[in-house]
Amino acid sequence: MKALRDPSNWYHGKRKIELTFLGTRGEIKAISRRHRRHSALLVRRGRARIMIDCGTDWLKTFARVAPTAIVLTHAHDDHAAGLASGASCPVYATRETWTAIARFPIADARVVAPRVPFKIGGVSFEAFDVEHSLRAPAVGYRIDEGGPSFFYVPDVAAICEPHAALYGVSLYVGDGATVTRSMVRRRDDALIGHAPIVAQLGWCVEEGIARAIFTHCGSGIVRSDAREIAARIAALGEAHGIEASIAYDGLTLTLSMRRLASVEIVRRAP
Repeated sequence: MKALRDPSNWYHGKRKIELTFLGTRGEIKAISRRHRRHSALLVRRGRARIMIDCGTDWLKTFARVAPTAIVLTHAHDDHAAGLASGASCPVYATRETWTAIARFPIADARVVAPRVPFKIGGVSFEAFDVEHSLRAPAVGYRIDEGGPSFFYVPDVAAICEPHAALYGVSLYVGDGATVTRSMVRRRDDALIGHAPIVAQLGWCVEEGIARAIFTHCGSGIVRSDAREIAARIAALGEAHGIEASIAYDGLTLTLSMRRLASVEIVRRAP
């Protein structure tokens, strides 16, 4: 599949990380062949296998992924309830998330502080506060391994520090709950819900991000014809000068110092 059209932000070298979308479905009843499991991402570099989020669909089955670490964005069931029976690896989350899932028997619980980078297996993570939920405060993660970086935020109404989070990022992985209709509501002084894809593309334009991929897909995407919705998202991206697409379960991206390529993993767990 095609690489980025404009490789000017990419560096030369051999280092790379692989991103596999283990699941791409939001907290909805709709399900399809391409979007079966709750959103989760596997970041692989060398021997490190870092799973981001572990929702209800992964309860008692995520061991097949064999993660060396799990990182959570927030405590909603479709992102954290797969850990209700515990985990055999370290789990990273903010204090707010740990408070919400305190009942889970996690033996190695590690606290993430926003804007304080930390490393797992040579991969750097930095959490940024995002607005999404009052009961389950969320973060997005800026992730890199010394070269190109990407930002992962599967649930978002707004990014609290968008420039710091997105500046210089080569790939934005965002919230696919809705395409053009806003699902953002204001409660007191806070925003909750989901920003539409079209709004997130605007964020990418502001920060010069060349490529965006959307996960945590809502009913509008999951129930649509795959080719038609892919063409619609691509057209929205093109109108913003961005290469935009929809993630699906099993999609793998190779993020290297040279390029970004994608291949499909067919009916097998990574």
